Amino acid sequence: MPPLPGSGQLSLFAPSQSPLVTLDANHRLVRLTELLDWARLEEVAQSVRHHKLKSRAGRRPNLRVMLGAVALMGTRRMTYREAEDQIRHYGPARYLCGLTDSTWTPDHTTIQDFTELMGPGGMAALNEVILQCAADSGCLDARLAVGDTTAQEAPMSYPTEVGLMSRFARMVGIASKRVGGAMRDFARDIKSSLQRAREFAGKYRFFSKSKEERLSAGQKLLNVVKGVNKKLKKSLGATAKSKSRLKKFAKVARRKLESLHEAMNRLTPQIQYWLDTGYVAKNKLINLLMPEVCSIPRGKAGKDVEFGVKWGLTRLGGGFLLPSADATRGNFNDKKHVIESVKDCIRLFRSAPKRYAYDRGGYSPRNVSTLRVLGVKEPGLSPAGKAAWPVDGNARKQLKRERVKVEGSIGALKSGRYTFNRPLVRSTHMMLACGYRAILGYNLNRWLNLSAARDGVQLVGA
Repeated sequence: MPPLPGSGQLSLFAPSQSPLVTLDANHRLVRLTELLDWARLEEVAQSVRHHKLKSRAGRRPNLRVMLGAVALMGTRRMTYREAEDQIRHYGPARYLCGLTDSTWTPDHTTIQDFTELMGPGGMAALNEVILQCAADSGCLDARLAVGDTTAQEAPMSYPTEVGLMSRFARMVGIASKRVGGAMRDFARDIKSSLQRAREFAGKYRFFSKSKEERLSAGQKLLNVVKGVNKKLKKSLGATAKSKSRLKKFAKVARRKLESLHEAMNRLTPQIQYWLDTGYVAKNKLINLLMPEVCSIPRGKAGKDVEFGVKWGLTRLGGGFLLPSADATRGNFNDKKHVIESVKDCIRLFRSAPKRYAYDRGGYSPRNVSTLRVLGVKEPGLSPAGKAAWPVDGNARKQLKRERVKVEGSIGALKSGRYTFNRPLVRSTHMMLACGYRAILGYNLNRWLNLSAARDGVQLVGA
């Protein structure tokens, strides 16, 4: 029997482990639950699920709970295990997921599987529903839009040729053991090669005193990696017929080996070019598992280059963000995004914004005329060089002020509150999904704050 607080006296009854908690109606998560149109969100999730699943066998998922978990993870930075713990023990989080009358809680694996199932396309569709609902409530003004581009940093270290080769050798050694008997001979055959790869990498990094010694060690490491990759190709071909009998982790390991083989086939001539000339090859692969990731020159103080994926963002009236991601290795430029941004607004809100602003990176006389044809009455593209502004007077001053605000929105999105930069993932698919989920959470918080201010409500809760 536990003692009473502040005294040594024992209590007569043990404290209850099923407490009755009354939720504050002005708590952020409670207000958010009342704001959202769950029926429309479930329609989107059901559509994505039917489109991706090959079979409808099995138990139907509780989409309402899963969507609440996505909203919870979007509005605040947390891992899947932390999300599970919050939903299990935190009253407002259970209310957001519709679980106040239930004892069931989804585990972290279920939440992660649902996020992967939705993917970038599903998260983008959910975000569009939120933006339409915010516009219907009067918190979002679709007549004003400001465009810009930014980079989502990938969860990776600085890419070097020796680092990529060392990681290839290490991952091949680990994955080949997990495939099992199908590639046991291959794993035994490359054991000495992997040891030599470690030695050459260490010599390059720590024991080479001149440039010639480093280049020699790098060339020897590349030759070893080429030999391992050649043997990997032969082994994958020899075990192709038996891969249908693999199960669980063995299947995953074999797919990883196939991906590594393709990546190294592409990377080998690029590394050879660097060893021969000292220059980085064009369109160089910088990540073995995420080939879509590229280097993005930013020209910032202390960060000249960012490694990740380029995004286009459209800041709508009220501070909401309409995103579009680029998964084509940096073929996304400002001049194209100007037009695509306005077309996205037309598709979502059925009319072009009356006022539109962009920096000089998106300016061209052709873009100005195209925006006017699309229905933008005040295309405030900052002119390049000595060209004249497309708009004058107060419109020019207002669009300049709005143009500055988009930088604050991007800064908030990349803050520690959201998981936009460097999400803890291992594929470009999930990296983009986390990016869209972070923007979804940003828009939810923005809508929640604006609606509370309009209603004169003081929100509580973090």
